[in-house]
Amino acid sequence: MKSFLKYPLLILLSLTFGLKVFAQAPLVTAKIDSPVIKIGQQTLLHFFIHGPRNAPIGYPALKDSLTSKVLIVRPDKTDTVTDSNEPGQQIIRRNYVITSFDEGSYTIPPVKFKIGNDTVATEPITLEVKTVKVDTTKAIYDIKQPLAVPYTLWDWLRDNWPFVVIPLLIIALIAGIVLYLKNRKKKEPIVVAPPKPAVPPHIATINRLNELRDKKLWQMDFIKEYHVELTDIIRDYLTIRYGIAAQEKTTDEILTALRHNLDQADYTRLQQMFVLADLVKFAKAKPVAAENEQSMDNAIAFVKSVQPKVEPPKQQEGGAADGVV
Repeated sequence: MKSFLKYPLLILLSLTFGLKVFAQAPLVTAKIDSPVIKIGQQTLLHFFIHGPRNAPIGYPALKDSLTSKVLIVRPDKTDTVTDSNEPGQQIIRRNYVITSFDEGSYTIPPVKFKIGNDTVATEPITLEVKTVKVDTTKAIYDIKQPLAVPYTLWDWLRDNWPFVVIPLLIIALIAGIVLYLKNRKKKEPIVVAPPKPAVPPHIATINRLNELRDKKLWQMDFIKEYHVELTDIIRDYLTIRYGIAAQEKTTDEILTALRHNLDQADYTRLQQMFVLADLVKFAKAKPVAAENEQSMDNAIAFVKSVQPKVEPPKQQEGGAADGVV
C-alpha cells in the first residue's frame, strides 16, 4: 500500500517541477504598433523580455537601422513590470521609434537578447510601407473653415495682453517724462523718432533665407543643419501665410493641408524642399551641390510666388483726372 502511494506522489512532484521550469524559460517577443505605415510615418517597435527578476539582460547593439530600408529614429523609454502569474518573473518592455522612406514590405529579422546565461531571439516581424496616393479624378475642395468657439473676455486678454500692457507702460513713461520736464529749470524740446515701418512677412522670410545662404553651411559639410534651418524658415512662413501650425506637422501633413491652396509649380517646389530635408535628416542622404542650391532657389521662388497680392488703390470718381482742362 505504501509503495502504491509513493509513485503517484513522485509523479505529481515531477509534473509540478517541470511546469515551473517551463514557466520560467526566458522569452522575447516583438510587436509593432502600426504594421502598415505611410512613407516617412513613424511607429513604435516593442520588445517584450520575459525572464527571472534581477537576471542580467544583454541588449542588442541597435544603432540607426534594423534593415537597409527600416530605420531607427530614436530609442524610446524602457519600463519594467512584475509578472502577476509568476512573482519571481519580470517583463521588460524596450521600445524604439522606427520609420521607412521606401515603399514595400520589409521583414525585420530576429533580434537576439541575452537573459542570464540564455540567448533568446524574437520571431521575424513584417513592416509594410505604403506611398501617399492622390486621387486626381476628384474635384478640388476648399479647406473647411475652423469651427467657431465661444470667445470670452479672459481669452481676449490672454491673446491681446500686449495691447493692454504696452499702452499702459507708454502712458506711465510719458507721464514720467512730463513730470521730469516740469521739474527741470531749463526745458528742452523732445525729438521723438518716428517708428520704423513693419517688415512684411515675405520680405522678412526672404531676408532670413539670404542670411542662411551667406552662412555657406552645406559648403562646410553642415548639410543637415542647412536643411533643418531652411525648412524651419519655410514652416514659420507657412504658419503666418496660411494659418497652420507647420512647426508641429510632418511633411505629409503639410503637403496634404496645402494641396488645394497651391498651384502645381508651388506645390512641387514645397515638396522638393521638405522631401529632400527628410531624406537628409532621417535617411542620412548626401545631396549634391545642385540639389542643395535647388532647395534654396525653390524656397525663395515659393515665398515670392505665394506672397499676398496688394491691389493698387482705386481712383475716385471726379478726381484729379476730371479736373484737367
